[in-house]
Amino acid sequence: MSNSFDFRTCVVVGLGYIGLPTSVVMARAGITVLGIDINRATVDAVNAGCCPIEEPGLPEALAELVASGLFRADAIPAEGDVFIIAVPTPFTGGYKPDLSYVEAATLSIAPVLRKGNLVIVESTIPVGATELVARWVEGLRPDLSCARRGGDSNADILVAHCPERVLPGQMLKELIENDRVIGGIDNASTEAGQAFYRQFVTGQCLGTDSRTAELCKLAENSFRDVNIAFANEMSEICEDFGINVWDLISLANHHPRVNILKPGPGVGGHCIAVDPWFIVSALGDKARLIREARWINSGRPRQVVRKVLDAVAEGGINSIGCFGLSYKPDVDDYRESPAVEVMEYLSKELQLSGADIDFRVVEPFTNELPVELKGARGVRLTTLDDGLNADLLLMLVDHRVFREVDPARRARKKLVDTRGIWS
Repeated sequence: MSNSFDFRTCVVVGLGYIGLPTSVVMARAGITVLGIDINRATVDAVNAGCCPIEEPGLPEALAELVASGLFRADAIPAEGDVFIIAVPTPFTGGYKPDLSYVEAATLSIAPVLRKGNLVIVESTIPVGATELVARWVEGLRPDLSCARRGGDSNADILVAHCPERVLPGQMLKELIENDRVIGGIDNASTEAGQAFYRQFVTGQCLGTDSRTAELCKLAENSFRDVNIAFANEMSEICEDFGINVWDLISLANHHPRVNILKPGPGVGGHCIAVDPWFIVSALGDKARLIREARWINSGRPRQVVRKVLDAVAEGGINSIGCFGLSYKPDVDDYRESPAVEVMEYLSKELQLSGADIDFRVVEPFTNELPVELKGARGVRLTTLDDGLNADLLLMLVDHRVFREVDPARRARKKLVDTRGIWS
């Protein structure tokens, strides 16, 4: 295969929080993009120029690109030059990675692949999974050869992994400006991946092999998980010593080489709460620190619930204002959200105790409760004013609107503040 790459069209499988913004950024750069999603409502919304997710600047850009013909959506893949797999990779029982979505995406594109195509997996995956995708392709299309680790550069289909690393709320900017790690199964796949991403990325396109790229993403999120776990463990230590953890962290961070993160109710999102398990499930006791950090962070929601139950046991609480449900501030993403988990546990525990509590949930980024809380006893969405009038205030997500609340409005209220903005 020649190393002269000409990538003008791209098929993106998965129009979620990563696939949709990535499609828009590519189309803006002049690449003709076909977005694929199994959810017919998502396909119809995109083709109507309506954005199904919240992200600053995305609705306007999407409408413009659909109108221009550079971007459209469908449920069935068609031929293209590049195929990007951007589907979820959750974990199953026992914290094992679930690659069924990646496998289904591979199955969907296999019939339309042709010689010279580049397949890129952007989904976060365990080490070795990019090679597995290549073997799936070969099994489905025996008429085509796929790149092999240590193989020559004459494969019909090139395969690479390029993990995303973007911040919700700044996706359109970071998808262009952030450095990208592109790991091909072989050298030709790496070079092809770099050539493709350079068409719309201004950051560095750093080449490596697929296994290093896979572990790089897992290492980045495990690093963050471990540091968050340290802050959460320090919060528990401070509580035992009767010390204000927020004061402690502020003082400690005056050291020029110390940067302790803020504790919270847990860790959520599709990355940090999931990716470390991909390493632990593969290596077990060789990933002891990563595993322990995961246990610390995953146990935080129950600790928050215990604090609320203790406050309720003191009496005088008939209503609880619950502030925030998303997994991080100022986004509408509830995947693996510790705030949702807190509300689930809390509602069940108080129901079992016979307490009749009015849960006043304030979440400015949604008009309906997440599916996990629909039908939960006493849980309802309400206004900021109604939430602040509750007997106990439970701060779970430090949205900007909550930071701006006048301290006088929450004075003399019982408070459980997991984010340190009202304490």
